Amino acid sequence: MDLITPSVGLIFWTAVVFIILLVILRSVAWKPILSAVQEREKSIEDALNAAKKAEEKLVALNAENERLIKEAKIERDAILKEAREMKDKIVSDAKGSAQVEADRIIESAKIAISNEKASAMADIKNQVGQLSIEIAEKILTKELADKSAQETLVNQVIDQVKFN
Repeated sequence: MDLITPSVGLIFWTAVVFIILLVILRSVAWKPILSAVQEREKSIEDALNAAKKAEEKLVALNAENERLIKEAKIERDAILKEAREMKDKIVSDAKGSAQVEADRIIESAKIAISNEKASAMADIKNQVGQLSIEIAEKILTKELADKSAQETLVNQVIDQVKFN
């Protein structure tokens, strides 16, 4: 049993060595180990904070992207609307100017037709007058072949002119 139960001196020296070992470990190994563990804990915490900040930035960037996309869509719609309005205005202006030009051409054609008609009527009147004179001249030449018939006709015309 002596082997199983240690002596008091052995217990004392084992306790002394253990305490010295604890003091040496505490001063040499535990401080660096604890500082390494604390440093590791701090780096993990910083990494988590950085990840959280990155996630917040990502959410903010996504929100900013969505806002920019909405603004771009609104601006695109406004530009398209303005382009449609401009197209409609140009088309209506072109139609209006084409209508005005068509009306001017029609009016010019009506005036030209009226002038040609008047010219043709004057020409026809001149031709009818000329033909009438020629016919009257031929008839008078045949009827008034003798001098007495001519005098009678002249007297009748003079009488008619005096009454009018």
